[in-house]
Amino acid sequence: MNALVTGAAGFIGSHLASHLLDQGSSVIGIDCFTDYYSRPLKEANLSVAKEHQRFRFVDARLQDADLKQLLRGVTHVFHLAAQAGVRKSWGREFNVYTVNNVEATQVLLEACVGLPIERLVYASSSSVYGDHVPLPMREDSSLQPLSPYGVTKLAAEHLASLYWENHKVPAVSLRYFTVYGPRQRPDMGFHRFLRAAIAGDALTVYGDGEQTRDFTFVADAVTATIDAATKGHAGGVYNIGGGSRVTVNDVMDLIGRIAGRSLKIQREPAQKGDMRHTYADTSRAQQDLGFAPSVTLEEGLRQQYRWQQTAPVPA
Repeated sequence: MNALVTGAAGFIGSHLASHLLDQGSSVIGIDCFTDYYSRPLKEANLSVAKEHQRFRFVDARLQDADLKQLLRGVTHVFHLAAQAGVRKSWGREFNVYTVNNVEATQVLLEACVGLPIERLVYASSSSVYGDHVPLPMREDSSLQPLSPYGVTKLAAEHLASLYWENHKVPAVSLRYFTVYGPRQRPDMGFHRFLRAAIAGDALTVYGDGEQTRDFTFVADAVTATIDAATKGHAGGVYNIGGGSRVTVNDVMDLIGRIAGRSLKIQREPAQKGDMRHTYADTSRAQQDLGFAPSVTLEEGLRQQYRWQQTAPVPA
């Protein structure tokens, strides 16, 4: 592939760029280093990709970049750039989400109109579902996001579908379910839990801990993303879940075993926009992409724990 990866300095984007390079692809990475978390952590994420001669990096917003030039000769686009975070998407910050998640996606899709791109893969989220769908969650469920973040991710999905239907931009959307692993963002649950366990601090858990998540290891998410670029049906939507649906309380027990110590847990009220349960029906991804997650939750958590023991501490 000659690939363009947006959000290449982020958690999943940096893994994707490195994996594509290891497979022999050429990669242009673009990232604008939003201030959601510190730039040095994102620079560290890029260090592996920057060792490759077939990698070129562009520091820019999609709205400001010369996309026609960047897309020249590109065969596959992976759109992972976004403003992350459910809890910060309320109130005054909502404009940041509309600009980075909706507007930026429209600008990229518009730039792809008329180009011979084989696939554009858009990274969506399980946050588009909300709490009023049967479990496991199917792609054809009625979608009612619980957060402004989820609304913007769903809006970008609709844009991808519109550009396929009207302009034949071959977009495929992937709904990631709680991706974790090395380089995970410092605001995410596993990162916070493991950081506290390593330091011997109290772990903050929002709610009663009986909420469940379908956890997906980053390497499995990356494999699915690349497979979607070669096997995914244009205009299609796929759930990408790891099949490791457990309660947060069970995660606490597992982290205690990995850390080899009893954990101090501090309970806080549930947060607005947090979904109660997520669980992916991945049968469509299994059938079309050959998706089969291979990393168990314990194995993946151990990998992230080892990484966090030596990783830079968030500022």
